[in-house]
Amino acid sequence: MTTAIHKAPAAAWNPDPVREVAERLKGLDGPLLPILHAINEQFGYVDERALPIIADMLNLTRAEVQGVVSFYHDFRRAPAGRHVVKVCRAEACQSMGAERLIGELEKSFGVTLGETSTDGRVTLEAVYCLGNCALSPAALIDGKLFGRLDAAKAQAQVSK
Repeated sequence: MTTAIHKAPAAAWNPDPVREVAERLKGLDGPLLPILHAINEQFGYVDERALPIIADMLNLTRAEVQGVVSFYHDFRRAPAGRHVVKVCRAEACQSMGAERLIGELEKSFGVTLGETSTDGRVTLEAVYCLGNCALSPAALIDGKLFGRLDAAKAQAQVSK
């Protein structure tokens, strides 16, 4: 199966909602993060084309906005799949088989870490500590925490 990051069609993107969000929030103290969070929440990601709009409205450089987006892992750069699987790669989970689990999930879902399946079904990501060390390996699947996870359990959750 060929994998690629699933992206919205270029024609579907509209800058007006980005301007509306930025206009509504630009009066806040330190408005950049609230604007980026609102855009990420509303659209599911921060489109590259939104960066110059935000920069212009806040009198920042595009590089400053890009730096914030790239620094915080919660800002998506492309739409996520319908299911998001975030596997912990911290030391405790690694010692309990997280890398093996990731390999099995990559094979099962037909993606590598950081990718979304071409059909938009699943996004596989790495995180670095979910605070569930006693139940390693751990993962978040669609925002729900799972411990002692194996590929079969993860596949079952994504199939729901």
